[in-house]
Amino acid sequence: MKKIGKKLKRVKPIIRYIYYLMILTFLVSFLYFAKNILALKDIENNLRIIILCFFLIYYLYYIIKNLCVLVQKKYSKFITSSLICLVFIGLFYLSNYFLSPINNLVANIQEKEKLNYTTYLIMLNETNFTDKSVIGRISDKDDIEGYVLAEKLYKKEKLTNNIKDYDDYVLMLKELKSQKIDALFVPSNYVKTYEGEEGLEDLGHITKIIKTYNEEMANQEKVEISNKDFNDPLTFLIMGVDSEKNGLKENAAFNGDTLMLVAFNPHTLRTTLVSFPRDTYVPIACKNNNYAKINSAAAKGTNCVIETVSNLLDIKIDYYAKINFKGVVDLVDAVDGINVEVEKPDYNYHNNLNINCNGKFCEQNSDRKAGKNIIYIDPGWQTLNGEEALAYSRSRYLYAGGDIDRIKHQQQVIEALASKILSFDSIADFQKILNAVNNNLVTNMDRDKILSGYEVLKKIMSNAFKGDDLLSIDKAFLETYNLRVYVESSKSYTSAQGYYEDSLEDIKKSLKETLELAKEKNQTTFAFSANEEYHIPVPGANKKEIPHSSVLPSFISKTVKEAENYCQKEGIKCSIKYVDPESEYYNESVGVGLIGKQSPHENVLINNVDNLTLYVVNSAIKDKNKEESKTKEDNEEIDTNIQNFIR
Repeated sequence: MKKIGKKLKRVKPIIRYIYYLMILTFLVSFLYFAKNILALKDIENNLRIIILCFFLIYYLYYIIKNLCVLVQKKYSKFITSSLICLVFIGLFYLSNYFLSPINNLVANIQEKEKLNYTTYLIMLNETNFTDKSVIGRISDKDDIEGYVLAEKLYKKEKLTNNIKDYDDYVLMLKELKSQKIDALFVPSNYVKTYEGEEGLEDLGHITKIIKTYNEEMANQEKVEISNKDFNDPLTFLIMGVDSEKNGLKENAAFNGDTLMLVAFNPHTLRTTLVSFPRDTYVPIACKNNNYAKINSAAAKGTNCVIETVSNLLDIKIDYYAKINFKGVVDLVDAVDGINVEVEKPDYNYHNNLNINCNGKFCEQNSDRKAGKNIIYIDPGWQTLNGEEALAYSRSRYLYAGGDIDRIKHQQQVIEALASKILSFDSIADFQKILNAVNNNLVTNMDRDKILSGYEVLKKIMSNAFKGDDLLSIDKAFLETYNLRVYVESSKSYTSAQGYYEDSLEDIKKSLKETLELAKEKNQTTFAFSANEEYHIPVPGANKKEIPHSSVLPSFISKTVKEAENYCQKEGIKCSIKYVDPESEYYNESVGVGLIGKQSPHENVLINNVDNLTLYVVNSAIKDKNKEESKTKEDNEEIDTNIQNFIR
């Protein structure tokens, strides 16, 4: 070795330094390449091992071979060999440029261990906070933002105000609005979560934040659910995070307005999508299966939403993903726009915002700014950019169908976006897609399970090269109807959406067929009319025979017989109580023998009613003035008779 070293020192310094530099550069780039390629667990295992072994052998060959060449001063062979080595180094850097973002994406989109949580102390705009102000607070001690952080804020600010506890945020917010309390503690997403409630539509405009407290805490949302990977049929629950900022490091406004279940079969590449209107009235798993709007489950966290949807559809949800709406802008722009048939608006709601749509679609931009920032889109087939796609996905006030139409538009955007993402043309395009997704998506799927999707992606790309369909997507549609419900906890009415049992059952059937939990029945007959437009069957659509639920009618001023007949028909136990004027259940505006009050309240969901108590007016209130007048007349008559007798 000493002799070789001495001979190597006789080599021209510049050649010798190039040799050293090539060895070091190859080693560094190779190790970085090896790190990235080894991270792709279970992807082309044999090929990865062969590639790494080849380059490792070549590296050793380059060192030994060129050492001999340089000692012999055969510089031309060294230059040729070094040029080949440079090509390999270039391949390493190119591969790292492609693989590193993939590995970073896989790491970044996994649900974080910690998140920033924030509580606000709010009050009405026109009021001022003093030490006499009464503060409302949710009574649930497990509520991180509404109770735990509220307590810390109270102590940090050394407040001495009286606290009034509530079981329900909606009731508490309404009592703030009616000034029965002066301030209250709320989660950071309070506007997004509760502005859809009746009477709280202006919540974001009438309240102000006067104190804030935030803290990084263990992620309360992270839920481990399944061990399945992309080798088997999977279900994903997609949850929209309505944030006006990029990123998901904060406990952003997860208000449950966008809930979409995706069932995917890697064997058939069949996908079934089903979205839920935000006001769908369903049993909420974490609230003892009491009925409420489905988006209210989000206030209790991810696990509550998952259990609620899983119970409703009678299937297990394997994984979830949260998508920041703001990221839709970047993602659509990354694929240079998407082609969508924009539905013509049929409801001019925006008059109160001084927006004239002039027959076009129009909506606020991604920052919810109006004026010169309004997004205008012509109806019909359009290539939408990111801002336009997000506006179209968000809007529910330009269409008579409201949230139902918004769901349809979201499905349009998702289908168009999936098609563009899966047909990227270059590595640069793929990089843009990865960068857009990287900051705006989180999932509880771990690295290995995410990477198991490689074989599916390869199959999809193979279909694309053959000119076949990339995916078969069934967009299910849950038929709903208007349902005005009285909510006991908030002592108020709310406008909800009931659903049809036969529509839900048809969707369940489609999901189970996609997941291979039920055998798909082949259609043996097919008929159509040349005079009618053919429509592709949509799971759940046009099935409206069996309403799931109805509300309890009012029996005020009705007879006991009418109420008993109803109770017998619905299988409800009916209790009759006769009340007199001194009872708190007395209704003086109702005649004797008729029902004056009832419990539960009218318009509560019948599904929650086992027993109905009816308070029947037993006697009328005596008219005191008439009695006094009658007594006076009687006394006067007696006096007159006495006087006449004396005479």
